[in-house]
Amino acid sequence: MSTTIMVVDDSATTRSLVASYISEWDDCEVVEAASGFEALKILPARKIDLIMTDINMPDINGLELINFIRENPNYRHIPTIIITTENSAEDRKRGMELGARDYLVKPFSMEVLRQSLGKVLGRCQGPEAREP
Repeated sequence: MSTTIMVVDDSATTRSLVASYISEWDDCEVVEAASGFEALKILPARKIDLIMTDINMPDINGLELINFIRENPNYRHIPTIIITTENSAEDRKRGMELGARDYLVKPFSMEVLRQSLGKVLGRCQGPEAREP
């Protein structure tokens, strides 16, 4: 069963890096959104298993996106991970209080990303985690 991860970030570079890493995994697929608004347009059209979102974005920011997801009965089951340059205790606390399952500060290593996804999903395995 394939896992679909939506990466929501206004930085095309971040989306590309995360997507290229996850696309190497056998059981994961990536959907990209350049803003919170774009993510909200994708949600009704696709089955999404995890949302990774930046905080600082135009229109709808990542915290507003997570709040919307938690308040909507159709989406509240979708786990979220925050990926951001914001490293304040206040932002981290607010994100976790809204229901984010993890908080990754950019730049993060692919190993940190793999561990976070493994912790939250428990089933995606990066190439380096597979048996030879």
